[in-house]
Amino acid sequence: MTGRTDQLRIGVGLSSMGFLLTGLGACIAMLARDLNEPTGKLALLSSAFAVGLIVIAVVGPRLLQSWPLTTALRIGSLICAVGAVLLALAPTYGVAVAGGLCIGLGGALLVLVAPLVLRGPTAAARLSRVNAVASAVGILAPIAIGAVDSFGPTGRLALLAAVPPLVALAVVKGKAGAEPLRGEPSPTKAAAVTIALGWLRVVLAVGVEFCFVVWAVARLVAAGLPMATAALLGSAFPIGMAVGRAIGPIHWRGWSPVVPAGLLAIIGTLLVSLFDAPAAVTIGLVTAGVGVAPLYPVTLAALVATPGLNPTRLAAIGALASGTAILLTPAALAALARVADLRTAYLITIPLITLLITLSRRHRPADRSTRRHNLHTRRAPADRAHRPLDELAPQAPQND
Repeated sequence: MTGRTDQLRIGVGLSSMGFLLTGLGACIAMLARDLNEPTGKLALLSSAFAVGLIVIAVVGPRLLQSWPLTTALRIGSLICAVGAVLLALAPTYGVAVAGGLCIGLGGALLVLVAPLVLRGPTAAARLSRVNAVASAVGILAPIAIGAVDSFGPTGRLALLAAVPPLVALAVVKGKAGAEPLRGEPSPTKAAAVTIALGWLRVVLAVGVEFCFVVWAVARLVAAGLPMATAALLGSAFPIGMAVGRAIGPIHWRGWSPVVPAGLLAIIGTLLVSLFDAPAAVTIGLVTAGVGVAPLYPVTLAALVATPGLNPTRLAAIGALASGTAILLTPAALAALARVADLRTAYLITIPLITLLITLSRRHRPADRSTRRHNLHTRRAPADRAHRPLDELAPQAPQND
């Protein structure tokens, strides 16, 4: 896969996965109704994606040393498609769980492959673009599920809309050239510290994002809205995410893009937490979505660009970070909500964002960075390992 073909195939895969992931949350209530199961029991399905990420993070590097990236992309797409069919048609709880796990495993493989396929000087911009499309497609899932549920036997059938593009992605072989990625020497101690910090930054970015993804509708219900209206306005956060990822990382006066994005996310969080008017909460969700949107692409691109370790292992570390965040952070917010209330619990995202900003460092101006690169093209890997992650992250030009 080369050039724009890479971006198109990854965009199709991540968009389909985004539709399924967003739809997974919307389907929980319908599964409870259709299968006559407690909602709390079916809420465990939202952890399937995180479990898949962690499993693929463990076994993925070994698989990608023998599989071409195109093969991994096709297998991940096929597993996702199978999961969509199982979840849409599930007659029992066990089949529904199997469908959720397939979506998690297949989606995790797509997430692992995406930064490897798009890595390079414009990785952050390209990841932001494909994630923007995926976010936009994800907005359609609750709308489609609600519409199908109104006129059909169950809204879960709307998940079948993701099957044709996933099957097409699995069947179409794509261009040759994405050969297996081979190993590299083990990282130095300095590089290991840098990688650990990169892992933590991805955990923080994804954790903040999924606090909003999982609990936005519940916050609107707590503000006094009926469930149907809250579900509709819950799309405010993914709409903000789509806008933020369409804009892409903002490079301002040499600062890391994490800084302005994080500050905007804090403003949105304060609106969501400190005000109880539904309009203010909705505006806060949109604002937070715009701010949170670039955090994951930027931190992941920086992690994958870290020298001293094979990009496959770095992408797997990123997948492990995402899985860890999705499992732990929304659950921590829920635990706080049981002690206080959901409105107060949302403030947990502010220290997470603040820590992420603290771990991000200033970029050197582009001309100085270029001159340093030209003067030190023979810099040893161990020396490069001391450079901050944001200096190593691919810079996103306005047009590429």
